[in-house]
Amino acid sequence: MAGKKKLLTLLMVPAMSAVVSSPSTAQEQPARFERRMEATQPPLTVFHSTQAINLPTAETLSKGEWQFEIAHRFLPAVSEGSDAFWGLDGPANMRLGLGYAPLDQLMITLARSNLMDNWDLRAKAKVFEHGEGPLPLLVAVQGGVSWSSEVPERDSGDPGNFQYYGQLIVNTKVGDRIAVGVVPSYLYNVLLDRIDPVQDLFWGFYGQLFLTDILSLNGEWASGDNGAELDHDAGSFGIELETGGHFFKVFLTNSVRLNPSQFLVGTDFNFEPGEWRLGFAITRLLRF
Repeated sequence: MAGKKKLLTLLMVPAMSAVVSSPSTAQEQPARFERRMEATQPPLTVFHSTQAINLPTAETLSKGEWQFEIAHRFLPAVSEGSDAFWGLDGPANMRLGLGYAPLDQLMITLARSNLMDNWDLRAKAKVFEHGEGPLPLLVAVQGGVSWSSEVPERDSGDPGNFQYYGQLIVNTKVGDRIAVGVVPSYLYNVLLDRIDPVQDLFWGFYGQLFLTDILSLNGEWASGDNGAELDHDAGSFGIELETGGHFFKVFLTNSVRLNPSQFLVGTDFNFEPGEWRLGFAITRLLRF
């Protein structure tokens, strides 16, 4: 019996010594909470807002989010001075809009402008993202249909009151503070007063300089030859303030048109100080 105990002791001592003298053995086994996969790359963000001033950016909302918008373009010129309270006495063209994201990369917006009672339904989707290198790239496409129900001398349901458009949106960043965008656009039935539909291409350009995390300067330009009386390109520049779900944009512009099918075709006014009008846009992010 004593011999068996002695033999058991001799067998246990080396095993216990191996455990005590080799603490690294346990470290070689991965812990249960150890990450087994690489971290998910955060989505690329070039512009913070879904829209520059009139032109769209490649940004969309997150899935399930809503966005409410109200925008004004005052008709009197700022140069009219105190007689029109520097343009604020109005009247004004305005837009109300509501957007929703059924998916992270897709956003649908319904908006109405009081200019010719124009209803606009559009969808925007991100299609490409490249976040590496000195010039990250974000690309989206947007398409929409517009219906103007108050075209002079025409019934509201006339097929000539409908317009269709498509836009390619290309955004990139230059350093940490500058964002730029290019938006080539196609518009079908450019001129609502024509019997035969006219189609044309337009070019949009915009940029934004982020002064701080919440304050930035922005500007944009839209150009195209539509053969209409609105033969001046539309330009705008101003400031943007971002405050936790709100975007406040205040700017000067020579265009008083708001929805895409209206804004792209140009403006009555030259881009010069005597023709500048005040405009603003406020968007509010909504989560339910």
